[in-house]
Amino acid sequence: MSIAFVIHSLEIPLVRPFRTSFGSQSIRDVVLVEAVNDSGVSGWGECVTMAWPGYSAEYTRGAINVMREFLLPTLLPLLDQGERGGTPEPDSVRAALSVMQGNPMAKSAVETALLDLWLRERNLSLGEFLGAARDRVDCGVSVGIPDSIEDLMTEVGQYVDQGYLRIKLKVEPGWDLDALRAVRSQWPEIPLQVDANQAYRRSDAEHLAKFDEFNLLLIEQPLPEDDLLGHTLISSVVSTPICLDESILSVESAESAIEFGATTIINIKPGRVGGFLAAREIHNLCVEKSIPVWCGGMLETGIGRAANIALAALPGFTLPGDTSASNRYYKEDVTEPFVLDNGQLRVPTGPGIGVVPIASNLVGMSTATELIEL
Repeated sequence: MSIAFVIHSLEIPLVRPFRTSFGSQSIRDVVLVEAVNDSGVSGWGECVTMAWPGYSAEYTRGAINVMREFLLPTLLPLLDQGERGGTPEPDSVRAALSVMQGNPMAKSAVETALLDLWLRERNLSLGEFLGAARDRVDCGVSVGIPDSIEDLMTEVGQYVDQGYLRIKLKVEPGWDLDALRAVRSQWPEIPLQVDANQAYRRSDAEHLAKFDEFNLLLIEQPLPEDDLLGHTLISSVVSTPICLDESILSVESAESAIEFGATTIINIKPGRVGGFLAAREIHNLCVEKSIPVWCGGMLETGIGRAANIALAALPGFTLPGDTSASNRYYKEDVTEPFVLDNGQLRVPTGPGIGVVPIASNLVGMSTATELIEL
């Protein structure tokens, strides 16, 4: 049994710049991992790193190097064993990758490509494998920090008109209360939340408490990711539920955050936690602890979006996620576009993640292709 890996590097323009507290993007540099078996069947995974270590310590060129030099060679013994002459079991792949420290986004891309291939060989969908409980998921949208309140109102209005069921505003010190006041004045009933991406500090507790007047679903990741105590302290001052994103890297970190009182809602991003097996385990823990979860996004193409939608169909995902339609970010996606329907997206039902790249789009968007044969 042999599996060849192809690392596809792409650049895709965003329909509008996307700015958060840690930086701005106009072009998304995308890495797709393709795993190809002896029969020519391909599995796909998306690496959700950014070009620079802003959101996390991982960055795109580093992730590619880690995959090439460490993660893929680590899998060689498994591929040699190949049960039934096919792709290794997902749990075995996860265990093999776990000997390397950190690098969850790179691991997730490799693990997902092999999981997709394994499922396609068995004609199973990712939703079936994970335990999806519905065939459609409610969709929210994440709104970056624009140049003005007027631009914000125009953008939010477009998303409301398109039917999104929840609005999330990116905030930072100096861009929060006025933006919230404007949006709430225009749309007093729409489900609304904010995401700080670690932009505040413990000393901002009283300021964050002013968010309470806007009837928000949650405040996402107000403090640095390693400050669980700070989030616990903030929770004692702020009435709005605190949700953690960057702080959640594993089942253990999720359980610690819950038990310490640092969070009452969790955003699960498969890339951030190392893959869909870990994401499902965190979901199961949160269901056991009665903690609502939702699926975050990293400006994924249709490859990553398809897999996230399958995850978001699990029963514990009770809040709309950032699984927006393709045209939220891209004029043209690498796959057939995901189109919003009454504020929802359909869960793919085909084998594996249920989608593949459009060949011409993959070629046209590609900046580099690297074949790795183990």
